[in-house]
Amino acid sequence: MNWQRRRTQKAERPRVTPPRPVRHGSTAPYRACALYVPLHVLVATLALALPIGTAWAQSPRYTFAVVANVLTSQREEPAANRLIDAISREPQPAFVVYDGNLKGPRETCADALYDRRRAMLDASRAPLVFVPGQHDWVTCGTSGSGGYDPVERLDLMRQTFFSDPAALGQSPLPVTRESEVPRFRPYRENVRWQVGDTVFLALNVPDGNNHYLNAGGRNGEFEDRVIANGFWLEHAAEYAKRRDARAIVIFVQADPLPERDERADRFAWLRFGRRTHDGYLEFRRSLIKLAETFRGPVVLIHADDTKLARGYIIDQPLRTEKGGKVTNVTRIAFDLHAPLTQWLQIDADMTRRTPLRVSVRDVPKHLPPLAPSLPDFNQPTLPPGLPEMSSMPDVTEIPGMQQAPGVLPENAAQPASNAMPAPAQPVSGALPNSQPPVPPMLPDQ
Repeated sequence: MNWQRRRTQKAERPRVTPPRPVRHGSTAPYRACALYVPLHVLVATLALALPIGTAWAQSPRYTFAVVANVLTSQREEPAANRLIDAISREPQPAFVVYDGNLKGPRETCADALYDRRRAMLDASRAPLVFVPGQHDWVTCGTSGSGGYDPVERLDLMRQTFFSDPAALGQSPLPVTRESEVPRFRPYRENVRWQVGDTVFLALNVPDGNNHYLNAGGRNGEFEDRVIANGFWLEHAAEYAKRRDARAIVIFVQADPLPERDERADRFAWLRFGRRTHDGYLEFRRSLIKLAETFRGPVVLIHADDTKLARGYIIDQPLRTEKGGKVTNVTRIAFDLHAPLTQWLQIDADMTRRTPLRVSVRDVPKHLPPLAPSLPDFNQPTLPPGLPEMSSMPDVTEIPGMQQAPGVLPENAAQPASNAMPAPAQPVSGALPNSQPPVPPMLPDQ
């Protein structure tokens, strides 16, 4: 099937003055009444992001790994190093995402711990993107974590883990940080990058009701971050449209789609007393708006705390306020059985009808020592052919991503027709046999 790419007007990009250096240590909240800048100007400014300096930027095949909740104490650091080493030994992974909770809930939030964990992530031979989690800063105010101020610890994390213009690791992966927008200068942890025809996004959305505080007064940190996250999602939709991207993949640590909790609390309005605000309501609204603007497949990946039989589940639980299902948003929630020895691997092959495949990989029992020399990730060489479904056990294909424009399906003897695929039933974790319907593209602007 041949897809026509959206035509966009090619405007001459203005020269942009580089932003002023970030003033670390400032935790002053950015109010909603800050200087207004039109969205199209910000999109044009951030579209000048640096190109990815690896062969994966245009490669039709690449692999990336996702881990979370790996460390709970200092004695687990050697096993965590072994896990990162095992992932780096894969055939040149495009990048690794550490999706939250780099420390345990009972570990102290001292400066030395952040420095040590930063060095551990930076030792990855593959580029590594770190997403802050609940235990990394939200629970730092508890006595077991040292009784720190969570907002102050978050600011320290921004200086420790997100001070560089590129991602962590020993291989270059330039990313665009939301802090390049003057209005959102503190939010260096919100990043965007692109590999091939896919736009990737990482946002600070932690577990623990998104750090919404029930105390009286203005909930400054929560309110300011909600505005920043909403803008970053809105910008990502516009950016993906301008780049003719095929899909958007979003990483957050928390589960912002608590469908089971919503069902159990359906009659909460009948009870007396003050109801707790849903800290993820604004994020879901922004996600729905992104799906309406982009109209292409959107994949949301986050960690989970429920026992999943396969270690992950794929479904489409996002609904509008009127109850309609958002059919172009697919959620991947994962809770690996052994986080210290397993990782979630996603293989992308843009020549396949369903390009993304999900599987759980294990660290080899007999892992050889590190090679003295590091591989050159900048060489334009492709990895060996991805294994077929029969040789990779327990693999799930992610539906909703249509075939790349001008690319024939595997083992196809004739060019694919222009007909739309037949609608399929929504996925619920099982291996799908076909793809769900994808809304039509927006008309050219």
